[in-house]
Amino acid sequence: MIHVGFFISFEGVEGCGKTTQIKLLSELLAARGITTVLTREPGGCPIADKIRTILLDAENRALSPLAELMLYAAARTQHVTEVISPALTAGKVVLCDRFCDATVAYQSFGRGIDRSVIDNLNKHACQGVSPDLTVLVDCDPAVGLERARMRIEATSGPREERFELETLAFHQRVRSGYQQLAAQEPDRFMVVSGSGSIEEIFSTISSQVVVRIPEVLRAIC
Repeated sequence: MIHVGFFISFEGVEGCGKTTQIKLLSELLAARGITTVLTREPGGCPIADKIRTILLDAENRALSPLAELMLYAAARTQHVTEVISPALTAGKVVLCDRFCDATVAYQSFGRGIDRSVIDNLNKHACQGVSPDLTVLVDCDPAVGLERARMRIEATSGPREERFELETLAFHQRVRSGYQQLAAQEPDRFMVVSGSGSIEEIFSTISSQVVVRIPEVLRAIC
C-alpha cells in the first residue's frame, strides 16, 4: 500500500511513559495546524477495543500465548482497515501507541513464539502499512513496572493489568527485543531514554520528530 500521510508509532515496556509522550506530541502537532489521528493498540476502534478488554483483563491469565497472538492480529487487522489506512490515505499524520513491533517484542521475545509465525501474521494484519518512524522510549523494566502499578492503583476504570502481572524477567526480555529491533532498523527507530523528566523526554522527541514529518504535510495540513 502506498500512503500519502505519515505514520508514527510509539513503543516501549510498561510504564515507560510513551502514552504521555504521544499525547503531548499530538497536542503540539495540532497546535501547529497539522492534522493528526491519535490512536492505540490493542484497540483504536469499537471492535478492536472489545478485543483489548479480553487481552488486558488480568482474569484472562489462562489465555494461551498463541490465542493471545491471534487476538492481537485480529484487533490490528480491524484497526488498520477502519482507522489507520483511511487516515494515511487522507494525508494525515497517524500517531499510534504501539503497533506491530510490540507484537514481536512481547509475543516473540517475551512469550517465545517463533518469529516467523508473528512476521507472517503481521504481514496480513498490517495490510502493507508500516510506521515511517518509531519512537522507542527505552526504560528499565523494574522502574516502568512500578510506575505502571501506581497508575493502575490510581485509576477508577478497568484494571488493564494482565501484562503488569508478568515476571520482571518477562519484561526484561521484552525490552531486549525492542532494543534488538531498533538496532536492526536504525533509520526507522528513534530511541529516547525514558529516565528523564516528562519535559526533558518530550523536548528530545518533539525536536526530532517534527523535522521528520514531510514538508508537504507540514505545509498543507
